[in-house]
Amino acid sequence: MLLSVDRSETAETRSLSFDVIAAVAEREGVDPTDIEPPEYESLYTVVNPEALDALFAPRQDGSDRISGRVEFTFNGYHVVITGDGEVTLREVSS
Repeated sequence: MLLSVDRSETAETRSLSFDVIAAVAEREGVDPTDIEPPEYESLYTVVNPEALDALFAPRQDGSDRISGRVEFTFNGYHVVITGDGEVTLREVSS
């Protein structure tokens, strides 16, 4: 099952790292603030959140970065983030 996070008008105020946590929280049926140890793995144990946020952020001159994607496993989900800011989750098979 896939889940995508909508990066609508509030997207400018939220970070990609928060969107990953929010997507996992939605799938787990919990509040994003509940996605923390010991029950859940911390995002920073699998990826540097600041680097993730900066990866697709506009350049200092305001121009867009080239498209790309980042993939990693977090709390039992295969996470895919694309250059347009879409966060997709797929449950990892046991």
